[in-house]
Amino acid sequence: MAAGEMVEQSQAQAGEPEFGVGILPTGRRSVARMYESATPASPFSVQQLARLDEALTLASRETGIDFSVYLGDLGADSRAGAEKLHGSIGTAAPGSVLIAVSPGERVVEIVTGTDALQRVPDRAAKLAVMSMVASFKEGDLIGGLVSGLRMLADQAGSAPA
Repeated sequence: MAAGEMVEQSQAQAGEPEFGVGILPTGRRSVARMYESATPASPFSVQQLARLDEALTLASRETGIDFSVYLGDLGADSRAGAEKLHGSIGTAAPGSVLIAVSPGERVVEIVTGTDALQRVPDRAAKLAVMSMVASFKEGDLIGGLVSGLRMLADQAGSAPA
């Protein structure tokens, strides 16, 4: 054998290549691997997300107020973080309510827009927070959020005509 020459082994000598491997005429091996996308881990099951989505939709539809839920870190000043998130809603912010929950910090903040505040007073928000915290202590994050949404929607009443 001279330097630089390729020696091709027969299939019988080398054995069958494993699944997903192709040997090109040049002797180069081409390997195919299964691509699996990295899906972000969610703390909720599909059923839990559907339950939360339904509660958000019904509360918004019944009251005419846009309800939003944020779950995550709110920063060192949780109130300021929640207000910043509420402000990021844009032009709909005055007529919306944000429920911000930071489980790691054990903080729940409810931010109401100026128009929504007329129908969802601070007292109602405090009662909703107490209800949510009771469920959170039992380990029922979705149940607490759904319960809080229902309480806020009940307090707001039907959408004005």
